[in-house]
Amino acid sequence: MQTAGSSESVMATYQDTDTLGANVLSVAVIGPEAWRRKAIVHALEGNSLSVPRELPFYPDSEQVVKLVEMNHDVVMIDLDNNPEVALELVENMCTGSQATVMLYSTIIDSKLMIRCMRAGARELLNLPVAPGALAEAMIRAAARRSSIRVVKKSDSKLFVFWGAKGGSGVTTVSTNFAVSLASESGQKTLLIDFDLPLGDTALGLGLTAQYSTADAIQNFNRLDSNFLSRLVVKHSSGLFVLTAPGKVVNVQVSAEAVDKLIAVARQDFDFVVVDSGSRFDLTQSALFRPDAFIYLVSQVSIPELRNSNRLISELFVNDFPKLEIVLNRFMPSSMGIGEEHVTKALTRPAQWKVPEDNATARKMQNTATPLAMSDSPISRVIRQMARAACGLPAEQGKKKKIIGLF
Repeated sequence: MQTAGSSESVMATYQDTDTLGANVLSVAVIGPEAWRRKAIVHALEGNSLSVPRELPFYPDSEQVVKLVEMNHDVVMIDLDNNPEVALELVENMCTGSQATVMLYSTIIDSKLMIRCMRAGARELLNLPVAPGALAEAMIRAAARRSSIRVVKKSDSKLFVFWGAKGGSGVTTVSTNFAVSLASESGQKTLLIDFDLPLGDTALGLGLTAQYSTADAIQNFNRLDSNFLSRLVVKHSSGLFVLTAPGKVVNVQVSAEAVDKLIAVARQDFDFVVVDSGSRFDLTQSALFRPDAFIYLVSQVSIPELRNSNRLISELFVNDFPKLEIVLNRFMPSSMGIGEEHVTKALTRPAQWKVPEDNATARKMQNTATPLAMSDSPISRVIRQMARAACGLPAEQGKKKKIIGLF
């Protein structure tokens, strides 16, 4: 990466960082081109910010570590001077920091915006920056800061189940994965149903809940550990669940609300499992940050494989977030499509193949008893998924041999 200066100069640049008040954002502006950097600093004047810190060069990897330690709320990076270096810096910052990373540029087009999104940037500001646009970006950054400035479990893990198409079986797989994860690990586990407004994890688990994900989203500004504890219900398996509402509720889901809910959940739970249905509007939230584990659920059919290919090509080109593919209702040579064609369509092998077992799946739906609480071909595969997710070895003996058949 093209740089100037040293780690010591980075530290010197920031050595007079203020102790921030609750309503003040700390901002760093990075850019080798002085006039563009100064234009951003000038535009920031008058906002609820500490004095912006300027870095007149792109920091290298060692310097990025020092920059992350400064714990800025917002990092603004010049895209125009060297786009490749700037985007690499965005990726490094998003991997190691919880700052809201923004890019500023004199030229913006659709292809550039997609690359910025893939790198992890939250905002792309066009120079000269309109005061209203900058103010709105900072409001979003402030809301995001309030959502992540909680002390979370250092080893908390986030598992997100996402469908290539409606009807892929995301709820069945994610629900049984969460039950298995709670049982196999013995750790405190939460399942969140984000498949709004018609998610049915509660139905599959036989739960009736007074509150729902909609209540958390609508009240995210006052969401904390105590408030969340009143919204969740506990299943007999030991799994905690934040269900979808029992009736249709018109709720607007923002990235800030999702970020806040996930941050609070990860403060209190060792494992957080999310059923996100096939929603595309959540890709800019914490559900798709670099430390999340994404399970893309698909079936072996032309429409779903096509959708999977498009999603993988657009969102997972840099292996962030971490992606595993789950083929649900799998039968060898389904519809005449061989495994080599499936792998080619997905651009990579599927890690998990949940077998077709209609009778067992119907039993779960009719009795509200999770598949994970009994022995079946489906439950064996999902149990292995859960064990792998929490770092446990694969089961030995007969069960492992059966898994190998799929």
